[in-house]
Amino acid sequence: MVKDKEIVVPGETIATGISFLPGKGAYRDNDKIVAQRLGIVSIDGKVIKLIPLAGKYIPKLKDRVVGMVIDVLMTGWRLEFNSPYSAVMTLKDATSEFIPRGVDLTQYYALGDYVVCQIVNVTSQKLIDVSMKGPGLRKLRGGRIIEVNSQKVPRIIGKDGSMVSMVKQATNCDVIVGQNGWIWIDGEPENEVVAVKAIKKIEEDAHLSGLTDKMAVWLEKETGVKVNPAAAPPAEEQATEEHPHHFGGSQ
Repeated sequence: MVKDKEIVVPGETIATGISFLPGKGAYRDNDKIVAQRLGIVSIDGKVIKLIPLAGKYIPKLKDRVVGMVIDVLMTGWRLEFNSPYSAVMTLKDATSEFIPRGVDLTQYYALGDYVVCQIVNVTSQKLIDVSMKGPGLRKLRGGRIIEVNSQKVPRIIGKDGSMVSMVKQATNCDVIVGQNGWIWIDGEPENEVVAVKAIKKIEEDAHLSGLTDKMAVWLEKETGVKVNPAAAPPAEEQATEEHPHHFGGSQ
């Protein structure tokens, strides 16, 4: 019997006997339940299902991620961030403000809010804590979120931030790339559309050499703006650029 949250490969036996039922991503073969794909085992009562791993982000300490609030708890918030696991943001990690006991926590972060935060703890049981304390970590207002394969994120950011910097220059959009493959884009609607197309193109062509130059030409053709790949901010600023004219403090 494979344990809950264990990673299995296609064809691997997850359980034997007839006391369990196969769910999504698993099938029965005589008295065995077998994995149909690479995934993480999720045991829900009598049902065994697999959470697919391909394309999903595996959390790493100190990564900056874009997350969405999916639950308001007594002592903080639960976030989803394109991973098989969710994360918890406690009151002390959420804000430097004093939060009185019993206050309505949705006035800080409500369901569906997006934030850029940092992973501060990953346990062996894959319990994850995130923090909003740090430069550029904040609630994201307006804009749109797109999803890319988290394996392609380094290519989208580019060497020393060159690739994402070109997209920002050409489209005049704010762009925050989460290591988890969720990207926030905020600008004029028509510019956001070009930024989305550019990022999807980088994701698609990530394996090609000379991609920075190709993207510079593509962006100039799309926007009429001449971009300079060399004029990139340091990599650590990619997810930390503050734009105070767009954002106030916590609501």
